[in-house]
Amino acid sequence: MAHYIALIHKDPDTGYGVSFPDVPGVITGGDTIDEALQNAPEVLAFAAEDWREQTGNPFPKPRSIDDLRSDAAFQRDAADAIVAAIPFRVRAEAAE
Repeated sequence: MAHYIALIHKDPDTGYGVSFPDVPGVITGGDTIDEALQNAPEVLAFAAEDWREQTGNPFPKPRSIDDLRSDAAFQRDAADAIVAAIPFRVRAEAAE
């Protein structure tokens, strides 16, 4: 099963926000970290369903954490984030 790396942020007085460095524009969240982590696989699956129709491109392939760590944007975005691996539960071009 493929996994996508997620960045989880928490600002004071807000819920938890989840973003995916390899899937731009796809975000989710929750009032608790457990809720945010529960929502993350669902939002990935939902985004993959019509990604090609919406963007004209195949669903992005996940990079490894090692590849991401060498990316300056990821380093910046991950500085104050919790980093998690989120399972990708649908068959799409990126997961094959």
